[in-house]
Amino acid sequence: MAFNVSALADYTEQNEALLVTSSVLGAKTAQLIKSAGNVMVGVKSSETINIMDTDAVFQAGGSCGFTASGATTFTQRTVTVGKIKVHEALCPKDLEAKYLQKALPTGSMYDAIPFEQEFADKKAKRIASQLETAIWQGDTASGNTNLARFDGLVKLIGAASGVIAANSSTYISGAPLSSITAANVISIFDGVYQAIPAQVVAADDMTIFCGQDLFRTYTIALKNANSFHYSVDAKADSEFILPGTSIKVIAVQGLNGTNKVYALRLSNLFLGTDLLNEEEKFEIFYAKEADQVRFVSEFKMGVNIAFPDEVVKFILA
Repeated sequence: MAFNVSALADYTEQNEALLVTSSVLGAKTAQLIKSAGNVMVGVKSSETINIMDTDAVFQAGGSCGFTASGATTFTQRTVTVGKIKVHEALCPKDLEAKYLQKALPTGSMYDAIPFEQEFADKKAKRIASQLETAIWQGDTASGNTNLARFDGLVKLIGAASGVIAANSSTYISGAPLSSITAANVISIFDGVYQAIPAQVVAADDMTIFCGQDLFRTYTIALKNANSFHYSVDAKADSEFILPGTSIKVIAVQGLNGTNKVYALRLSNLFLGTDLLNEEEKFEIFYAKEADQVRFVSEFKMGVNIAFPDEVVKFILA
């Protein structure tokens, strides 16, 4: 005699104690702005970046008298924050018919969810990731649920007067360009560098931003060109110093898929919020009247630049 197991499905171990979550990138740009000290706190709707400029007109000396010359001007740019909330309702009873039932406590009433820490960590990372994209690609007219909460840097820089456009023959041979390839990416970054205004090119916080996809194209092109004198930071798709300069090139998730490059000072970036690090705060609680576990997060965020004439952009034709 032999076992007859034809009526049984093949066994697959479903480990209820193990839950693996996918990787989610964080809000790198927001952290860079915070590190530069340009966070505007207590912004409920909008707040101005107040800018003062003055000139200094040299006159011939060696004589008495006073002749007024020169001017001091005040201008403003506005940071408008988006009001954002993230709500999710979870019913632990939905897990009773699945392998996750083993993670539920005994009894029929539940006031918490299993794997709450893993859920909270993943949710916080997802919020940070989506904010990173919105900081660059946000557009209140986009109709995209996650990008329509506030205008991002791409839109704001694109609408500002005085921004220097690097996609021209003045800075890049053969420009304007309609695509980025391994054959022209080095000249594109060199052109962006060349377009940076002389008065800020040597600033310690001058930075070139691009997407992680374009960053890889660039580093591969440098490798293929035998430019082994550059040094990339320990983490892949991170940052390095533009060869032959002191300017840092930083790859950010927020510019992925855009084929856009921006050069500007970190001190030229401003972030508005109601409460510092408010986007990192949330609650997970049991709503007894609904018999649900709920996730609640609410925050405000917006960005802008102060000096458009110190910004360089590369955008495909």
